Amino acid sequence: MTTLQIPPAHTAAARAALAGMGAGAIAVVGWPLLVALANPVPPPPTALVAHTSGMLAGYGVLVMLVLMSRWPALERGIGSDRTARWHAAGGRVVLTLVLVHALAAVTVWAGATGRDPLSATRDVLGMPGLVAATVGTAAMVLIAVVSAREARQRISYEAWHALHLSMYVAVALSFTHQLAGPDLAGRPLLQVTWALLYTYTFALVLRHRVLTPIRAATRHQLRVSAVVPEAPGVVSIILTGRHLDEIGAEAGNFFRWRFLAPGLWWRAHPFSLSAPPTGNSLRLTVKALGSGSRRLQSVPLGTRLVAEGPYGALTAQRRTRRNVLLIAGGVGITPLRALFESLPLSGEEDLTLLYRATTYDDIVFRDELEALASDRRAPIVYLLGSDRNLLSPQSLQRLVPDLTTRDVYLCGPPRMAGAVRESLTAIGLPACQLHEERFEF
Repeated sequence: MTTLQIPPAHTAAARAALAGMGAGAIAVVGWPLLVALANPVPPPPTALVAHTSGMLAGYGVLVMLVLMSRWPALERGIGSDRTARWHAAGGRVVLTLVLVHALAAVTVWAGATGRDPLSATRDVLGMPGLVAATVGTAAMVLIAVVSAREARQRISYEAWHALHLSMYVAVALSFTHQLAGPDLAGRPLLQVTWALLYTYTFALVLRHRVLTPIRAATRHQLRVSAVVPEAPGVVSIILTGRHLDEIGAEAGNFFRWRFLAPGLWWRAHPFSLSAPPTGNSLRLTVKALGSGSRRLQSVPLGTRLVAEGPYGALTAQRRTRRNVLLIAGGVGITPLRALFESLPLSGEEDLTLLYRATTYDDIVFRDELEALASDRRAPIVYLLGSDRNLLSPQSLQRLVPDLTTRDVYLCGPPRMAGAVRESLTAIGLPACQLHEERFEF
């Protein structure tokens, strides 16, 4: 028997949450249709488009906020990378629905009153909550523009992040119009239900993005206790604190670390644990890739932290097969190094690590990895150099002939991870056996 049948701890909750969101979308689309069917004079198709797109856009905003609320059921049951990609794709859909709703509403009003589009637009803007909703829509469009990949490369992270946070203001500006719209106006029960949905969603964001990290920081009092060089431009940061066993972290998890030091406190950095957590210490490993991570190379000892997490689904709970292959690239070794130490093994199971690096000196944790490989009888293969064929389907099959029968954990730079993903697909690895977290979208 080759399967282990170890379900992720939060999978059931994540599936229930997604099922609830889907059921809500069906109900939101169905309500305007039911109202139209009950009307003795059926509305024109454009009016139906205006109603359904508006209701679905309002509901879609809720879903987007839930996806980014850092709700543990989604963060650990699905994975932060996947929810972030869903959020990015869903945001474009919601914005399209908002614009379709606005255009259809103006068209319907122009047809009903016989006025030209410009006059109809002025009339519509005079309706309850429409000026604020229009400002909110303009803000959404601006955020969508600066979130495009080409635009993000031209502005600082700080500017992008500040603009993205203004989405909460944009949502608030549109709320009055939603309650006053024709689908909810005059229906107190529906208005209260809609308001409670928004209240619950904002409470979810407030709880998991603000209150929980503050409470954890007070409880655990994390501090930097050591900064250890690992490789050129790479350091490990050792953290100590109180009651760390209560955090519930696992090898493969990541946290969003906010170092409370000058020039660092305003930004949370997502870094994985590079060693299995203990009851009194945590270790993360940082490569100098930008201004923030370069400053962390010499973060002062004793610096306090606020840690959001643990997050991520790149853990042993994702395992479904007895044999496991870890594929790491560069500093992407960090979560896999923790898994290399902690994945359960018996005499019948095999664990292999493929580590891609430019030179031998670029290998992070070399001594630790080789000691673990010896203790656990788990082979390591270093793939050094610039030859792209090192990760080709033929190379991977030669190195690991039974690859398609294994779970594969992958972490590395986007280009390298993309090449491996293509090779694994060409080899025929089932998608359910590939476990990774991506942050390029």
